[in-house]
Amino acid sequence: MQHTRQQIIRYLHSHRAATSTDLASALLVTPANIRHHLKFLKRDGLVDEIGSQPARGRGRPTKIYGLTNKALTHNLDGLSDALLVTLSSCGLSIRESAERVARNLIGDNQSESNWHTQLKNIIEKLNQLKYQAAWEASPDGPRIIFRNCPYAMIISEHPEICAIDVEMLSYALNQPVIQSAKLERSLDGSSHCAFVPHINEL
Repeated sequence: MQHTRQQIIRYLHSHRAATSTDLASALLVTPANIRHHLKFLKRDGLVDEIGSQPARGRGRPTKIYGLTNKALTHNLDGLSDALLVTLSSCGLSIRESAERVARNLIGDNQSESNWHTQLKNIIEKLNQLKYQAAWEASPDGPRIIFRNCPYAMIISEHPEICAIDVEMLSYALNQPVIQSAKLERSLDGSSHCAFVPHINEL
């Protein structure tokens, strides 16, 4: 999730409801930009239309947006933020902290001789963790795509989460992995991250 989407969620947390015009004015962006981000927030089940205002004169009613129960009934972003701050104060390097968190997230590393099986298994695990992950073939080998960041609400304050993703993939595949794209824009307007494992043999 991009920073604008985090701002929309925070605004709706404090104001409870808003139109795209309200949000655009508060965040100093265009209403079209806000509508673009609202589309993805609705897709992810975080925002929904909760009413409308009659149009002034001719035209369509103005939609009013609010947060869904999914967005309102937890403080996981606050807890995660506090835990990461605590972890960083324990004297571990970002890499050491990322490695420990990654291993706990991914579980036991059960190596497979077949790379396609390994990739299939890690993609299944990532999707259980809400990454909307997939892999695709490329001339340089497999490329792993994340179409959702489950930690988007705190990623701007904690970019070290990307290191956790790298360590998680490296641990699961038993190979070094590099991040080749971060929040790169796709043709459909959404963003994604990409990772390339250094696999010698497919």
